[in-house]
Amino acid sequence: MVERDERELVRTLAQLLGRRAAAQIGDDVATLDLESGRYAVTVDSQIAGVHFPGDLDAATLARRLLAVNLSDLAAAGIDPALEIFGLCTLAAPRDFDHRRFFAALGTAAETSGLVIVGGDLAACPTLTTTLTLIGHYGAGTRPLLRSRAREGDGLWLGGTIGESALGRHLLAAGARWTPGGAHLDGLPAGSWPGAESAIRRHLCPRPQMALGHWLAQRPRAAALDLSDGLALDLHRLLDASGVAAQLVAEELPIPTSVFDLAPQLDLEPLDLALSGGEDYVLLFALPEGEEPPADFQAHSIGRVVPGRGATLAQGGNWRQLPAVGWDHLVDSGP
Repeated sequence: MVERDERELVRTLAQLLGRRAAAQIGDDVATLDLESGRYAVTVDSQIAGVHFPGDLDAATLARRLLAVNLSDLAAAGIDPALEIFGLCTLAAPRDFDHRRFFAALGTAAETSGLVIVGGDLAACPTLTTTLTLIGHYGAGTRPLLRSRAREGDGLWLGGTIGESALGRHLLAAGARWTPGGAHLDGLPAGSWPGAESAIRRHLCPRPQMALGHWLAQRPRAAALDLSDGLALDLHRLLDASGVAAQLVAEELPIPTSVFDLAPQLDLEPLDLALSGGEDYVLLFALPEGEEPPADFQAHSIGRVVPGRGATLAQGGNWRQLPAVGWDHLVDSGP
């Protein structure tokens, strides 16, 4: 039997790997309670031709690898002031610039409080790199989970959405990225304001560590990071919590550049925002009347209601919002 999509495969894994494993599957990290404290463990990979263009600069790849993994720790609410440990695996062609990759990873790790303690190296025709991170929960915090949203909660986003997906499509259309920035000469003739910002957003995400830690100190908050698209990741939060949601399209924080540039690529701005993926901002629920500090620049997008599923209002008309987004067993290529 071959599972049709990632969601189905995850359900199968929960059955095959045993009861103890099943209890950990579903959130952004696995939580380990040890004598020395409580830890969050996550692992994520970056594969050429799947997550990034095959000719991407080695230093940019190293920083992206770290950022997408840190985003999972942010969604778990770990304390960014405490030391994080990492294991890095790199399987690369023999002509890959290993020195540039690890120099950039080391610099970014030091800035993030990360210590690389080991890993593995191999030669491989397809560039693939994986990072495993282990973070600490600080005093007064508990793991953020997807399962704590309740009826009446407000739904929030920690930043804008749709721009990263736009950047991915710009790269597919002929734009390039080098250490000096974006090169747009490969795109069709025309004006591309905001294109470099979109490409940077896609290749250089910024994990919301401080916001995640703030949420972990709230008595009741639910959260995850948006990696596969708002619509799909929202359904994951709702399914875990056993509730439904109502969103308003006009309240979604979509950058102006998405509205300006998406039509030039025959794309719908709202589709990019709902299902484009790789935004790497936090989606979270807070009790009614509670708001995050203004410094986080979070956006209210809707509310949690009784029932199951999600609905979206656009122009005053309501419709069902399906769980569509990036699926690692179905979709392919940047």
